[in-house]
Order: sequence, then C-alpha cells, then structure tokens
Amino acid sequence: MKPRLVRSFYAFLITGESASELTAETYAGTVQFFLEWLEDKGIQIQSVTPEACIGFINERAFSGIKGKTLAKDIAALRSFFRFLILERICTENPAELLESPSRGKHLPRVLSPEQVNIFLAAIPTEKPNGIRDRTLFELIYSCGLRVNEAVLLSLPDIHFKERMIVVTGKGRKERLVPFGNEAEKWLRIYLDGPRQLLLGNRISSAVFLNSRGGRITRKGIWSRFQEIEVRSGITAKIHTLRHSFATHMLAGGADLRSVQDLLGHADISTTQIYTHIEDESLGLYHAEFFDNLQDKK
Repeated sequence: MKPRLVRSFYAFLITGESASELTAETYAGTVQFFLEWLEDKGIQIQSVTPEACIGFINERAFSGIKGKTLAKDIAALRSFFRFLILERICTENPAELLESPSRGKHLPRVLSPEQVNIFLAAIPTEKPNGIRDRTLFELIYSCGLRVNEAVLLSLPDIHFKERMIVVTGKGRKERLVPFGNEAEKWLRIYLDGPRQLLLGNRISSAVFLNSRGGRITRKGIWSRFQEIEVRSGITAKIHTLRHSFATHMLAGGADLRSVQDLLGHADISTTQIYTHIEDESLGLYHAEFFDNLQDKK
C-alpha cells in the first residue's frame, strides 16, 4: 500500500501536470523509494537538501540503474518537490539543480596516431587524384575539418605564410585554423602541379577538384575514403579523422576552449565529449602498459 503522500502526488501528476498513467506510476514508484531512503537516513522531508538528492541518485546508480531510468528518477524528484511546495510542505525544490545523466550517448570512435598514419600512407600518390586524396585527408585530419568544410575550401582561404586556412563552418561562420607540417608539404605538392592537371583548361577557385576539374563533392570524398579504408585495413569514417584530431590535440596538452574554437563548436559541451574519449584512451594505454610489464616478468 502506498503512503498517502505518494497517492496524493500520483493524483497531482495526473490532474496538475497532465502526465500519463504510466509516467505517474513510474514517478510515484521512485518517490516511494525516495521516502523509504529518507526514513532510513533519518532525514525529514522538510530538511532535504540538494546533497541528499544527489546521495539518493548516487545510490540508485551504484545499484546498477543507468541512463534513462536515472533521468526519470531526477524528473520524478523535481516534480515531487514542486508538488510539496504547492502543498506548503516545502519552500524550495532541492532537486531543481540536479543534472540529468547522458542517456546512453556513445563516445565517437577515434583512431590512434599510428592508425591515422597507416591510413594516410595507404593512399597511392602516383597520379594527380591520388596526391589530391593524400592532401585532402591530411588537411581534414590536421585541421579537424568536417567534410563540407573541405568541399568549400577555396584557394584564397589558404595562407601559407601564417600556415592557416579560413574555414567556412556551420551557419556560414568562418574560423581560422592552423595546419601542420605534413599538411603544408602535401598542399604545396598538390597545388604546384597535380591540381592544375585535374583542372585542365577550366577555371575554378576550389582547392579540391574532381577528375572533371569541378569542385569535389561530399559523395566523391566518401567514395575515395571507402576505397582507402579497404586498402589500409583501417575501419573508420571520414568524421573519425575529425574526432581523432580533437582527441590527439587534448592528449597533447591543448585546452578545451582552444579545441572548441578549432572545431567551430558553438557550445563547449559538444567539445567536452572528447575529454571522456581521452580518459577512456588513457585507461586503455595504462592497461596495455601493465600487461606488457607483466609479460616481461
């Protein structure tokens, strides 16, 4: 039998917040667990603090509850304290500041620096389009470009003296991004001859051209990437090079704000996911180190 307070909360959800019966039942169940937890801890409902709410959610997490269910638990506590404020049982909502956990969001896959090198080295450079491909993917990795940003790149966007390119990102926003030694080497090789061979008698300001002398398309880049993927034995996507760039930058000591600017992220929370990748990679490196150490004993 549910306590009277839980039954009243259930009625409030149905009538006051227009919740479905399933949601109301779920939230009421969470609140019943919460009230039992408070009783066990000797905490009065009027004395609940944000720290107490966090403690409850942490214990739920430690018991194996994850993602969506934890997010529902937090939503239930927020609604419950709104109800208690209306009932004049409480004056504040201690659950209001709780952050909902990530709902099972997967970390993007990244390549190690060695895998990036293997992929790039597998690109044949005997023909103009091969040199274009090597330059293209070197620049995507070196600058953390999106596919469309590479497509839109034009000759006036390249500044060799400053070793920077002007990138046109989402919303037509421009940003300056530096490129590395290897990308500079291949850019100079490509622009000094192979690009002109692809261009023929046509006129174009596009940096990367297709075999007909026009600006290369996203579809064309994807097609070339898939061929190199098979050739190199490295399973990835084009965007994996961008993810790898960001992760390797952080691993090399770059601060999060700088990486945000280089990637053109509007919100730093989008960039923060790469810190989780780096933490995960660091754990794998440590595990590999200790495994090797054990093998040598």
